[in-house]
Amino acid sequence: MITKLNALFYSLVLSETVKNKVERFILIVAIISFLAHLITIYLVKSQLIVIPEGLNFFDSPIAAIYTPFSFILIYEVYLLIFYLPRSITTYIGKQYEIITLIVIRRIFKDLANLELNSDWFDIKNDLNFTYDIITALLLFFMIYLFSLERQKLHTSNKSNNLAATQIEQFIAIKKFMATILVPIFVGIGLLTFGGWIFQNTPENLSIALKDVNSIFFDEFFAILIIVDVFLLLFSFFYTDQFHKVIRNSGFIISTILIRLSFSVDGLLNNCLIISSIAFGLLILWIHNRFEKNIHTV
Repeated sequence: MITKLNALFYSLVLSETVKNKVERFILIVAIISFLAHLITIYLVKSQLIVIPEGLNFFDSPIAAIYTPFSFILIYEVYLLIFYLPRSITTYIGKQYEIITLIVIRRIFKDLANLELNSDWFDIKNDLNFTYDIITALLLFFMIYLFSLERQKLHTSNKSNNLAATQIEQFIAIKKFMATILVPIFVGIGLLTFGGWIFQNTPENLSIALKDVNSIFFDEFFAILIIVDVFLLLFSFFYTDQFHKVIRNSGFIISTILIRLSFSVDGLLNNCLIISSIAFGLLILWIHNRFEKNIHTV
């Protein structure tokens, strides 16, 4: 009975048809939000509406790009849950894509605050932009390398010795976890965003917006750490190979480093994000060399 209910709920929220509908809906909302942000900026520039001082989200049209990117990130969160039953490495790769998009979104906010003068390296906003632009390039390159290693892993998995029934059981467990994650993340999103709105008055909104990147995603990656641990524990039912245990354990460490990055800002934030993906990439690279060596011996 429970299995049937889980299959029904999974088909209602995580099927290919639903994914396509969510994609179209998010795209429409992103376009509308972008236009709404642009209109608000025009009204502020025309002094038709007044906003609190220091609220730089409405100073430049460039800042408006931040808003649709927020909805794109929501879709990426959905995709992460969608791909969880299919492949652990694809699921981890989606984590890396999400944190990279968060950095990209932050760059648009940095661009709106740039001060173009000779004191570039003495101005905090300009330094943050420099850190973020370099970080985004490094992350993009490392995700590319991670995808290459993931493809090698899928090729080698075709010759593994797991029984079809074992694979189906593990996929069923991951589907169950995915269906649970959907209402959890919806609930977290509503609670964190609602709490953020009600706790901040117009007077302190400019201060609150400095931490807007951590809204939802702080708790989001905390939940992902728990999910990663469960994936590691459940994987013991199907394999006790040392290199696979280390790989899955390494992915947990990688997620923890991403989660820690939200507790700091500036250069340390960027270093933690880069090190998290670099660690996950290195873990997967070593795992694949280990896997290749096993099959050639």
